[in-house]
Amino acid sequence: MRLNVRHWAAAFTILAIVTALTPALWKTVERFEPGRDFRIPYALSKDYWLYERRLQLLAPTNIGVIGDSVIWGEYVRPDGTLSHFLNEQSGQPGKFVNAGVNGMFPLALEGLIRYHGAPLRNRKVLLHCNVLWMTSPKADLNTTKEERFNHADLVPQFSPRIPSYKADLNQRLAAIVERNFTFSQWATHLQSAYFGQKNLLAWTLEEDGSDPPRHPNAYKNPFAQITFKLPEEPAVDPERGPDSPRHKPWSTTGQGSTRFEWVELNQSLQWAAFQRLAGLLQSRGNDVLVVLGPFNAHIMTEENRPAFRRIRDTIADWLAKNRVAHVVPEVLPSQLYADASHPLTEGYQRLTEWLYNETTFRKWAEGK
Repeated sequence: MRLNVRHWAAAFTILAIVTALTPALWKTVERFEPGRDFRIPYALSKDYWLYERRLQLLAPTNIGVIGDSVIWGEYVRPDGTLSHFLNEQSGQPGKFVNAGVNGMFPLALEGLIRYHGAPLRNRKVLLHCNVLWMTSPKADLNTTKEERFNHADLVPQFSPRIPSYKADLNQRLAAIVERNFTFSQWATHLQSAYFGQKNLLAWTLEEDGSDPPRHPNAYKNPFAQITFKLPEEPAVDPERGPDSPRHKPWSTTGQGSTRFEWVELNQSLQWAAFQRLAGLLQSRGNDVLVVLGPFNAHIMTEENRPAFRRIRDTIADWLAKNRVAHVVPEVLPSQLYADASHPLTEGYQRLTEWLYNETTFRKWAEGK
């Protein structure tokens, strides 16, 4: 059947209505009621549509706590994170909202907030600055060797150029389309929540690891996968929390042996992204307070620490000159770190106590 101009116009109109309304209508049928200490589940770390939906549920008095896995809580349970202890210390349950995402870094975090963080406008935001991303050219994504990294769709696709990012033109254009097209974001949400982060074809052809391989999903009804119930964090997580084998101090001796290849800030892609992010938040009317660290200085050799302190102090100077409120917490005791930058549960609790004893933070948090 041939379509004339009127038929094509009608078809495009119907398609436009469906693509515009489906994501909005989906919110009315898919139950999403984030409770106290909610954080985006690890399995949904790349579900940016859900992240934005979470931010849309913030109350005017909520404070978004933004950052990478240090804010999300890589080694701890939801009730062991910084936002949990901030709520506990403030006496206002739910005031601080965990808006961190596992696997983030400044170049991706800038994209997350730029394209999915609009609901944060005109509110208080606590922003974490992690100098881990300046510890080497590799971490800074500033080497010519290709690096595989999380959240590649969020980083700048063309400018500024990222030497470690070798995606082809098709991948880059697809990332740009998705970040600007809500229907595409919603489709990715379906893949993340119901199909194991796979598109329908990949899910259907998924092998079970046997020999010869079998395809258990080949004859399944894909619509049966859509339960309208989002994945939750496991009640007992073998990877996180005090009962996890990962939840332990980085060293029993506290003597560091790591030498970091610190990247100069004026050459750092990650630091430039953090600067742009701070400026973006300010331009959106956010009352921003940056928490710089605390980075695990115990893990590095003694001769490596002056470079760390120089970078930390230079960042603090830039924040001061650009009128960005900030605090620089003291380094935690060695046994309260799991690695170079992630505190353990008691470390987050100790950090919260320090913050509430710091005048700048307390006045900012309490609105004085």
